[in-house]
Amino acid sequence: MLDYRFIKENLEAVKANIEARNMTADADKVVELFDKRTELVTALQVLQTERNENAKSMKGKLEPEVRQKLIEEGKALKEKIAAMEKELSEAEALLDEAGRQIPNMAHPDAPVGKVDTENLEVKQVGTVPQFDFEPKDHVQLASELDLVDFDEAAKVSGPKFYYLKNEAVFLEQAVVMYALNILRKHGFTPFITPDVAKAEILQGIGFNPRGNESNVYCIEEEGTCLVATAEITLGGYHSGEILDKAKLPLKYCGLSHCFRREAGAAGQFSKGLYRVHQFTKLEMFVYCTPEESDALHEQLRQIEEEIFTGLKIPFRVVDTCTGDLGAPAYRKWDLEAWMPGRNGGDWGEVTSTSNCTDFQARRLNVRFKDDDGKNKYVHMLNGTAVAVSRVLVAILENYQNADGSITVPEVLVPFCGFDVIKKK
Repeated sequence: MLDYRFIKENLEAVKANIEARNMTADADKVVELFDKRTELVTALQVLQTERNENAKSMKGKLEPEVRQKLIEEGKALKEKIAAMEKELSEAEALLDEAGRQIPNMAHPDAPVGKVDTENLEVKQVGTVPQFDFEPKDHVQLASELDLVDFDEAAKVSGPKFYYLKNEAVFLEQAVVMYALNILRKHGFTPFITPDVAKAEILQGIGFNPRGNESNVYCIEEEGTCLVATAEITLGGYHSGEILDKAKLPLKYCGLSHCFRREAGAAGQFSKGLYRVHQFTKLEMFVYCTPEESDALHEQLRQIEEEIFTGLKIPFRVVDTCTGDLGAPAYRKWDLEAWMPGRNGGDWGEVTSTSNCTDFQARRLNVRFKDDDGKNKYVHMLNGTAVAVSRVLVAILENYQNADGSITVPEVLVPFCGFDVIKKK
């Protein structure tokens, strides 16, 4: 969340940012509640001082009527303090609720827009394939090659689940190992993270675990949720801690299953493996000082580009517009791979990387001791190395052949042990 004092001192800029992000939040209410809390804290401190003075006056030899008067004053002060503490607690809860609705400030260079079609293309990498035959989409290819079974998964688990079969199982593992080795080369500490996290950790990262708008599966009566990304579990890893500045930046990568309700996600762009309720993802996460975060954000994007350049899958980079950023992000880059089977050939998002500055760190209370001896909030960044289901979409569609077979990307062959997938 944003610092309350920052909101008060930059109120018009905060309100303009909310509008640019196409979000609904009441910054005026936050300032009003912040001022009320400040007044209550000051008034409470005055009462506590009076209580302490009253207690001091009780010491020593006193006339009975004086002592009785002090006792009555002490009881009255105690009741006033209890009532004010209750009022302060209620005000703080309202302030916290209102404050959590305020999004992070957007980078000055982030393009202003409401929807993803207003994202700004930065560059294209690779050559879009030209087929001398009618290309198929990944759903048809996977069915003909017996790689994915959606029907049996729907029977067992419901729609938007799937079974990977045969060579697709090895292909998924190959994608993971290929990306893990690249991240190891760049100094990332690898994790296999839990698939469950506490609701307060999700809230700290910026996910809404409750209500109709939530994209999260909650576990009833447990206060926990299935994670939508390892960003949640890696971001919560150091919650409530003060990190050693000498050890920053901390570069982690987490392999996990991801579970998303995808409520309302329908249409041709969501079919097959592109938008599912469960998938495997390798996520990058960084804790750093504020001075480092912009450069590290560039590094995360470059690693994503390295992964897809190595796979020889054509992609483009887009600078995400304000309305498509998501509340925690200061700036976000998306990589969109070319998918020949997507509406006759189109770009589809495969990775993103966000600099969330200290927005998540404030919620999760992750700090470092700076050289001036003061504790300051770290900056937190995240980036998708590979969301495997979408990588499989791009591989199947870009590497398809006229005879219906799939050529395996050269960099994956050592991990999966075959270079082509043919009809059984």
